[in-house]
Parts: sequence; C-alpha cells; structure tokens
Amino acid sequence: MQNNNQNEKAGDKINDFVQKNRKAIFMILGIIVFLLAGSVVVLSVSDVFRKKAIAEVEELSRRYEDLRHEITSESHEGHDHGDGSVDVDVETLLNDLNTFAKSKSGFAGGKAWSIIAQIHSDKKEWPAAEDAWLKAAKAASKTYLGPISFFSGAVAAEEQGKWEQAVMLYEKSISLPVEFPAAPHAQFSIGRLYEDKLNNIPAALEAYRLLLIKWPNITTWVNLANSRIIALENR
Repeated sequence: MQNNNQNEKAGDKINDFVQKNRKAIFMILGIIVFLLAGSVVVLSVSDVFRKKAIAEVEELSRRYEDLRHEITSESHEGHDHGDGSVDVDVETLLNDLNTFAKSKSGFAGGKAWSIIAQIHSDKKEWPAAEDAWLKAAKAASKTYLGPISFFSGAVAAEEQGKWEQAVMLYEKSISLPVEFPAAPHAQFSIGRLYEDKLNNIPAALEAYRLLLIKWPNITTWVNLANSRIIALENR
C-alpha cells in the first residue's frame, strides 16, 4: 500500500509539473520535431546536390574521353581539320573542369581535379599535372581517389626529377586509411628511388624489407624486393 501511495504521489507531481509547464514542454517538443524534420530535409537536399554533382563530373569525364586520343596524339593533324578545333575543345574543357573543381568538394571535386591532371599528363605538362593530382587528393582524400591521386602525383614528380617529393607522395598514397591495391608498387617505388636516385642504400633496404612485412602474399613485388635486397647486401 505504501508503494502504491508513493507511486500515486509521484504521478501527481509529474502531472502537476506537466500542467504548469505544458507550454514550455510543447515548445521544446516542437523545436525537436522541427530540428529532426530540418535534418531530414538537409540530408535529402545534400543527397540531391551530391548526385547532381556526380552526374555533372561524369559528363565532363565523357567529354575528356572523347578528346583523349587527339590529346595524346603527337600531332593534331587529321583530327582537328587544320583549324585548331581540338585545341579549342581541350581548352574549353579545362576551363569548365577548373570552374567545376573549384566549386565542389569530396568525390565530385576530386574527380574533376583528376581529369585535369590526366589532361596535363597526356600533354606531358608535369608541373601542372602534379599540382592537379595533389588538389584531387586533398578534395577526395576519404575516397579511393585519394591514394590514386597521391601515387599519380608521385609519378608526375618523378618525371620532373623531384625524387624526394616523389618519395613523400608515394608514402602518402600508402598512409591513407583507404584500400589501395597499388600500395606494394608504391612501396617498391620508394625503395627504387632511394636506391637509384637518392643513393641512400640503408633507406632503400628498409623500404624493400617493409614491403616484405606488409604485403608478404603479393608475390610479384615480394620477389622484386627480395632480388634488390640480395643485390644490395652482396655489394
């Protein structure tokens, strides 16, 4: 009986509190409902904009693929009909890509920067390619484009003879918490640069041995690393 009386008193107190503060309670509940509804709307709108941005960058990618053969050709003769139309198309595409990339972040922005980088790589404009690859990596660091962009930036750095920069970028391609199938290749490239370009044999050996530890089942790169370790140790 005592428990029943206590429960009744507690219920009365709660009821009194609700009655006295019902306006404030209803306002708080209304705010919560409003915030939840707003969150749903924001997420829905964000999803719409994200899908729209991806569709736009895929169209830009399609335009690049249409021009890629002409871009990589040694001469535009026979492709631009002698009027320079391909050069104009490429320049227009680059302008559109730059405008898009600067206004977007995440995957869509990173994809746009990566297309810019590919165009400059096709034209062997390595400083511009490296710069664009780094911007792609920054924009899309949480996606698969992150490590790919750092790796490709390292290749562009190598083309310029920037060996230490290339090592740093290969290391970044491996360090991101994103699955990267070319990671053993990147690790071997670090050892190769230390060995062939920077003349740092201890660092080269360390890089090759790290490959054996981290990717023992990737036979091709393990065999290559083992062969270099044996060669360096027998010098």
